[in-house]
This record gives sequence, C-alpha cells and structure tokens, in this order.
Amino acid sequence: MPHPHPTNSGVNVDVNPASAVARNARHHGGATVIRYEGGDLTYAQLDDKAARLATVLSRGGVAAGDRVAYLGLNSASFVVAMLASFRLGAIFVPVNFRLAEPELAQVLRKSGAGTIVCEEGHRAGADKVRGETALRRFLLVDDDPQVPAAEAAAGWEPWSGLIAAAPPAPPAAARGFDDPAILMFTSGTTGLPKGVILTYGNAWWNSVNVDSVLDTRRGDVTYAAAPLFHIGALNSFALRTLVRGGTVVVRRSFDPQTCLDDLVAHRVNSMFAVPAMLAALARVPGVFDADLSSLRSIVVAGAPVPPSLIELYAEHGLRLQQAWGLTETAPFATHLPVEHTLAKLGSAGIPMPYTQVRVVDPATNRPVEPGVPGEIVVRGPNVTPGYWENPEATAAAFDDAGWFHSGDIGRLDEDGYLYIVDRLKDMIISGGENVYPAEVERVLAAMPGVADVAVVGAPDEQWGETVVAVVKPAAGATPTLEDVREHAARHLARYKLPRRLEIVQDVPRNASGKLDKVAIRRLVGEGS
Repeated sequence: MPHPHPTNSGVNVDVNPASAVARNARHHGGATVIRYEGGDLTYAQLDDKAARLATVLSRGGVAAGDRVAYLGLNSASFVVAMLASFRLGAIFVPVNFRLAEPELAQVLRKSGAGTIVCEEGHRAGADKVRGETALRRFLLVDDDPQVPAAEAAAGWEPWSGLIAAAPPAPPAAARGFDDPAILMFTSGTTGLPKGVILTYGNAWWNSVNVDSVLDTRRGDVTYAAAPLFHIGALNSFALRTLVRGGTVVVRRSFDPQTCLDDLVAHRVNSMFAVPAMLAALARVPGVFDADLSSLRSIVVAGAPVPPSLIELYAEHGLRLQQAWGLTETAPFATHLPVEHTLAKLGSAGIPMPYTQVRVVDPATNRPVEPGVPGEIVVRGPNVTPGYWENPEATAAAFDDAGWFHSGDIGRLDEDGYLYIVDRLKDMIISGGENVYPAEVERVLAAMPGVADVAVVGAPDEQWGETVVAVVKPAAGATPTLEDVREHAARHLARYKLPRRLEIVQDVPRNASGKLDKVAIRRLVGEGS
C-alpha cells in the first residue's frame, strides 16, 4: 500500500558542505578547523570569511552555476574560496599550480571561469594568459604570511579589504545530489586535459563510502599536504572533515621532516598520500621511533604502490590502506580493508560499499575470469556524470549500461580483490607479448640502490617495442643495466626485463605524484 505521505527520500536533502560548515560554526564555532602556518581558523572564522567572500563574489556577478577558479598552493585561502563558491551554488575550479602557461590557458579557457582567486606567486602566469580566457575579475590573496607579498598590479583587487568591508552573505544555497560542485581538470599528461564534473552527490557518496570502511570519527585531525587541487587529497578526508567538525592540518606542500613533526605534534588521525610521499617519509631518521599512535587511517593511492613499501610500514605497526580510483570516481572505487593489508599484499582491495566495479575484456566489454587482466569499469553514485562541455569524451567513457571505462588494466583474484596492472595506454607490446610497465616498476622499486623508477616502451626494430627503465639511484649507488636485469629476472619473465637503462637525477612526476609518462617517453627518446 502506498505511503500516505510520500517522502521522496533524499530528494530535498541539502548536501552542500558550506551548509555543514555553517552548522558547525553555529554549534561549536570556537573549535579549530584549519591549522595552517599562515594562520589558524576556527569554524566561526572560516564560515564568516567564506560568507563575506561570497558577498564579494556575488557583487561581482557570480551566481549559481558560474565558475570560480583558484590558483595557488594549499592554504586556508583555498578552503575559503571553495566554501564561498559553494555558498552561491557556483562551481569551484581548483587549478593545478604547476601547469605551464599553454596548459594554464587551456584549463582556464575551457572552464569558462569569469572570476579567479590567485596567489601572488602565480599572478604573472595568470596575467600572461588572461586574454585567452573568459576571466573578467581578478582577486589577489594578500593576507597570508606564507604567500609572497602582493604587489600592486593592474586589474587585480587585493581580497582582504573587500572581504573585511563586505557583509556576510545569506545562508548557503541548498544543493542536491545532482548539482555540480567542482570542476577538476585531469592532469593532461596523456593529452589534452578534460574537465571532470563532480557533483555534491559524488562528494557525498564518496564520504559515505569512506566512513563505512575506514576508521574515521567526528573530531578527527586529518593531514592535507598532497595538492588539494587533486581529488585524492581534497575528497579523501579534507572535505569530509570540514563537514563532520574535525580539524584539517593544511600544509602548502609536502616536506617529509615537517610531515613527521606534524603527525606527532597534532596527533593526526588520518592522511591521504601518494606512494612517493610515504617513501620519502620512511627515509626520515627516527620516523618509526616517533609516536604515531594516533594515526589510524593512512590511505595510499594515486600511483602504483610498491608492496615493499607496505611491508616496511607494517613492520612498524602502520598499516597502509591501498585504494584505487580516479578524479572521475571522486576518488575511490576500491579500498583494501586494513586487516587484509598483508594477506592481500599489493591489492587495491574490494569495491566500496556503494560502488560497483568490474574487470572486462576491452574488446568485448564482457567480464573476464579471475586472474585475467582487463579494463576496470565502475558504476555508482560517486562517479562523475561526465566531462565539462565535452559530450564526445563523455560518450566515449561510458557504455550503454552506464559503466565508466577507467582506462586502467587490473585483475581480480578468486576472492574478488582487485590488483592494478597498468594503464591501458601505457602497455608495451614487445615481440608480441604484453608488458605492463607498472609490474616492472613495482619489482624495480624494491631493488637496493633505486630511489625512484619508471618504465616505458621505446620503438625497436626487432621487437616492435623494447622495455626501458628510467632510474634515479639512491645516494651513493650506481646501478647498471646488468644489475637491473639480474634483480628483475628473479621476479619477472625474461621478455619483461629492461633492455635499456637511463639514469636520471629525478624521475618526472606530475603534481599529483603520478609518473609523467609523456615527459618520461620524451626523455627516453632524447636519450636514445
């Protein structure tokens, strides 16, 4: 029998994080929400500043659906600008601060942003490309001691005076599950960057997934040193912590010694990291003698995780929890429960509770048997509705049944645990055999004398492609090709062994910590 008063459960729920921050400000406004070198903020201060900035933006013509760009390092200002945008129902566009000018112009132009909030250290780059964009209002962060001192610049408005003079905006606009919240551009290391639309629902369902399987609690302290323009850092813990009334320790960038000091001093409970961050942290003298007893949830994702790194931390009582996902999945589609860290060493885990994951044959789109590599596809409420003003890319990414095709190759074991093999486009075909660079990278990452490594294919007359290892040696080490092949031969078939070695000072990575395969292939090409 139909319910006499249909509730349309969830349809009219406000899932705007700005509303949650306002609620926290009302009920425990004196609690510290942001710990930051440039100045801490309580919930009351954060909400007030975001509300005043919302008025500044609104007076400049920003309305629901408009895009507001942010260009700068991690800071309290990033959070203020994001919440101010959310209050208006505007779409927040966090921009990768490491982009070259042509890439920056492309992202700003594609976003259609009319307003930008920028740090002085990035103003010159924005100025050079402004004519290629729809930008018409330029706000300069001038009240952060950690940011280079702002200079008078034509067309730029220092934001502190505007914020101080503006009254707080009315309560945040109610936002539903399907309303767009964030426009986040993919790194672009494999081609032109695409704008990923992330809705309030995408963020909300990811948080429900995370809270369901990780040990997160009200009042937690989380650590944000990975770039917040990257979905892993922003939506793993940081955004959720703002909603739940916790504290976010914001650092402008990652420094291993500072990270260790912060984890101890602030008794951090959760953090998101890419493997390179945790590898660097492990090299800090005394790291495993420090009191890290508060650190309950360490999620590592964003790049293949060497099993040797997981084992190293586990030896000292710290269980790294590998997860897998993309910007398009906001970010996590799978997660390895902490109790299975060692039993399923190297696995990216099982599907999140409210997310479906399959491994399919790229040619037929049919599920493959356990142990057989195939493309990982995802379906669920945390998955993007599509790409910004790019129906062709959206149509190419989703099949008729609504599965998002990730472009990642993985395999499931008999228990349904996912193991990431590689990117579909990075696969090397050598002598008719498929070689997955990530598999070779994992083996070489555990080799003594190797500080960092990447593996790519290079054209080869005899084999079609040949396997090239690009290695940053550890201090004092001088690995040779013979050393590399001898180590790899203990774990891999001979056709997977590198036939060429390039020694480099640093292995190119993008701002998200992922190997920059385009730059690495270019380096290998120049080195041949």
